[in-house]
Amino acid sequence: MSNRAGRKPQEQSTTVRAIVSALKENPRASVLIIGGGINGVGTFRDLALQGVDVTLVERGDYCQGASGASSHMIHGGIRYLENGEFRLVRESVTERNALLRVAPHYVKPLQTTIPIFSTFSGILAAPLRFLTHKRGKQVERGAFLIKAGLSIYDFFSRDGGAVPRHSFLGRRKSLAQLPSLRDDIKYTATYFDASVHNPERLTLDVLRDGQRANPAARAANYVSAVGLREGALMLRDELSGEAFAFHADVIINATGAWVDETNAVLGSTSAYMGGTKGSHIVLDHAGLLRACNDREIFFEHSDGRIVLVYPIGDRVLVGTTDVETDIQTPAVCTDEEIAYFFDLIGHVFPTVKVGPEHIVYSFSGVRPLPHHDATQPGFVSRDYRIERRGLEVSGSTVVALSLVGGKWTTFRALSEHLADEALMALELRRKTSTADLPIGGGRGFPASAAQEAQWVRSACGTSADEPRVRILLTRYGTRALDVLDYLSAGEDSPFASTPELSTREIAYMVQHEQVGHLVDILIRRTSLAFRGLVSRELLSELGLTLAPLLQWDDAQVLEEIEYAEHVLARSHRVTVKSLVA
Repeated sequence: MSNRAGRKPQEQSTTVRAIVSALKENPRASVLIIGGGINGVGTFRDLALQGVDVTLVERGDYCQGASGASSHMIHGGIRYLENGEFRLVRESVTERNALLRVAPHYVKPLQTTIPIFSTFSGILAAPLRFLTHKRGKQVERGAFLIKAGLSIYDFFSRDGGAVPRHSFLGRRKSLAQLPSLRDDIKYTATYFDASVHNPERLTLDVLRDGQRANPAARAANYVSAVGLREGALMLRDELSGEAFAFHADVIINATGAWVDETNAVLGSTSAYMGGTKGSHIVLDHAGLLRACNDREIFFEHSDGRIVLVYPIGDRVLVGTTDVETDIQTPAVCTDEEIAYFFDLIGHVFPTVKVGPEHIVYSFSGVRPLPHHDATQPGFVSRDYRIERRGLEVSGSTVVALSLVGGKWTTFRALSEHLADEALMALELRRKTSTADLPIGGGRGFPASAAQEAQWVRSACGTSADEPRVRILLTRYGTRALDVLDYLSAGEDSPFASTPELSTREIAYMVQHEQVGHLVDILIRRTSLAFRGLVSRELLSELGLTLAPLLQWDDAQVLEEIEYAEHVLARSHRVTVKSLVA
């Protein structure tokens, strides 16, 4: 294939087993990052690019916590204007616009429409909400207030005209575009943000950029920090159960809502966090998909919460709740939250009937919000800060940095700030910025449908036809070329249970993407679970394919299948069924 000529060789193996073994053999780094969500991974990449020998550990899989339970949006945070968080809005729109450029394989423009049912409502209540951060008696936001907010948002968001200005339509034109909206609609306001359809894969792409940039940068999932023993920080290999000592000059705690618990493990007391639970459901509903008309519907529900309904491929994502929670209790989407989602759909699309039979997936996570006392959850700051303190380890003082807060959209800027704090502690200078650095498979990604079609045609070869190449391009971006090279270098067989996988692609994921459990492939290496496409046959085929790659015997294969079914049922309300009815 002509566009593979002169390609760089593949990177060395990054299997879970290989990396954990390397950590045990060389248990030291200048910086240790605890937490493999997008903010920890972004900081890992930044430090790796500065030439720092940085190590990251994550107790579960990458992007398994709050980073994987987001609303799949890269947004400027228009509603943060009401909180007075103008710095955060400016940074958010700057980072959103940058991600559209540097990660176009995963971050896409998102047309967003706000349905409006009054003209002047909320004008008197808005200043009170702004000053007190309490809702009080609920008063709907009307067109005047929304128009003012969008005008300010445009001022922050334009970026030289790259993002279109918002527009307003009256009732007749609004219903012409969105005929399923409530009949009493008065206006709609439309603006542009962005979405990230594959947040888990974007996290992996950022991680692999760090690994490729610096051979001294190491990252291991399924490794947890478990405490101090005789002055040394102890890590535990969660797949084998073996604990080992590790040493670092700087420790970064990027564990999200669990920052205080992680600090306790490190022998330090803190009370920084006060996260809330947010849940979502994914629907397979053709009528709701048509009603959205290829755009996000972003609106205020009857209780004053800002909620959303928007299409992702041929599915519809509905969210989100904002509920006080105990982080010791696993975050799951409840029956009450599902009833809330059905109600909010009916609030804007009264003729679209939705029931439990349309749900193919659900997910829930705990937002890494700061401690907020009596402040209403919706008004708690989404901004971030970095807390620094000294930690006595092995008879010396280690610099410990705790990340409080943070959101998906600003992960790059946040990571740069965290990395700068670590560089300062190490008395090192920054070598490069990540501001305009393409991410992974976003390098050279086709900029139009015509260019994409040409890219797919030129990438086809003996190892894949056009439909298969399109799947790989969607999954990996232009890194699909690496995968195609790998597929063509050995024997490959398509799965019988899905056209989206093959035996050798699974081997590629194991070799280069640190697969620890079967369920990792279903939820975070592909979107098969998200789209409700997991079957018993797929679980069996995956288990048989992974067994020789991960040295599983028959009993372990059965355990992995049962574990996957358990995770899907407990955390995502998915009952796995057979393809044969």
